[in-house]
Amino acid sequence: MSAGPHGPLVLQDNILLDELQHFNRERIPERVVHAKGAGAFGYFEVTDDITLFSKATVFSKIGKRTPIVVRFSTVGGETGSADTIRDPRGFSIKFYTEDGIWDLVCNNTPIFFIRDPMLFPSFIHTQKRNPVTHLKDRDMFWDFLTLRPESTHQVMILFSDRGIPDGFRHMNGYGSNTFKLVNANGKAVYCKFHLKTNQGIKNLPVDRAAELASSDPDYATRDLYNAIATGDFPSWNFSIQVMTFEQAEKFRWNPFDVTKIWPQNEFPLIPVGRLVLDKNPNNYFTDIEQAAYNPAHMIPGIEPSPDKMLQGRLFAYSDAHLHRTGVNSNQLPVNRPLRKLTNTHRDGLGCYGDNQNGSPNYFPNSFGSMYESRYGRVSSFGVSGDVKRYNTTDDDNFSQPSGLWNIVLTGDERQRLVNNLVSSLKDASIVIQVVKIFKLCCIIKIR
Repeated sequence: MSAGPHGPLVLQDNILLDELQHFNRERIPERVVHAKGAGAFGYFEVTDDITLFSKATVFSKIGKRTPIVVRFSTVGGETGSADTIRDPRGFSIKFYTEDGIWDLVCNNTPIFFIRDPMLFPSFIHTQKRNPVTHLKDRDMFWDFLTLRPESTHQVMILFSDRGIPDGFRHMNGYGSNTFKLVNANGKAVYCKFHLKTNQGIKNLPVDRAAELASSDPDYATRDLYNAIATGDFPSWNFSIQVMTFEQAEKFRWNPFDVTKIWPQNEFPLIPVGRLVLDKNPNNYFTDIEQAAYNPAHMIPGIEPSPDKMLQGRLFAYSDAHLHRTGVNSNQLPVNRPLRKLTNTHRDGLGCYGDNQNGSPNYFPNSFGSMYESRYGRVSSFGVSGDVKRYNTTDDDNFSQPSGLWNIVLTGDERQRLVNNLVSSLKDASIVIQVVKIFKLCCIIKIR
């Protein structure tokens, strides 16, 4: 709307103003980590009975199906980064169960770089851009890792062949953290969750990954979407490892240390079910970008363990969603449970639906809108110890990396691991290359 065909615009053109105002606000903040991702809908089907270990309704009977939405991602890259970078991959699953949302937030590796959540922001900062040059910085990356020897195990996996998966369909998923399962009698055990791809493990050679980063940076996203669109539905076998409280107390290392695996010859995989992805999102923004995964979203029968990294994540994810998608994130269609949402939260930005109408926003109340269920109570456990900050750098950081090198990797795989490490380290400063790496190698040799 203008003053004449060639004249200036007029302020009363509210349609133009609405268009520009919405455009300026149509992007929500990207995730601090796991910004680049893809996802799909599907189902989880129980194939084996584990009610001995957990009363969770998602596992209640063989043949039961629970709808899910899964989001895959890289970790350190921005939204526009390539799918084929050397980076861990996220593998997050939202289960829509009768008892509410269960979010199982996984990676494609069974371990992580650090075991102390205090270090997580610093670790992620080393993956981001240098605050002065605004470039990725190998010095930041390797300086931190060489000062935290517990990262050795994950670093070896990251720079092995599995550091660059061939898309999202050809990689495993792991809960990584230790969780707790509780059965109908209140008996609890510790557990780890595993997802094994039925498409087979496939990884990209370094040169092919570099080529795709320029020719098809959305390679993994495209591969997942096209597979589902053509009826080639990807699937994963779901299993658990179980450790009793008594075993945990006597175990030779901290069983809640996320930098270590539980040996499968001692704690074998117990089959549970399978995940199948058979439906692409109708709209990426509403179905995947707004999907908010939170490890604190658990259902009766699944609880947290003393795993320090898990304990930190129980707060961090929830707070991230409050910042990114607002206080009413859980009301969005992709995030809300099957049953009507009932809690004490009202109003706020992004309120979706009827704002829970006139139901009481306080507890307890006399109107039956909320109640305390014995079924949903968390199992009791005892704790002891002096409250202080503990440095865990003296834990055994090298026996499992040694086993990975000597037992798991073949000669060719070892050589490629070394080549990949050299390719990354060559861009670091001499101080990092020589002094710190030499010191770390001496420590490893001594151990």
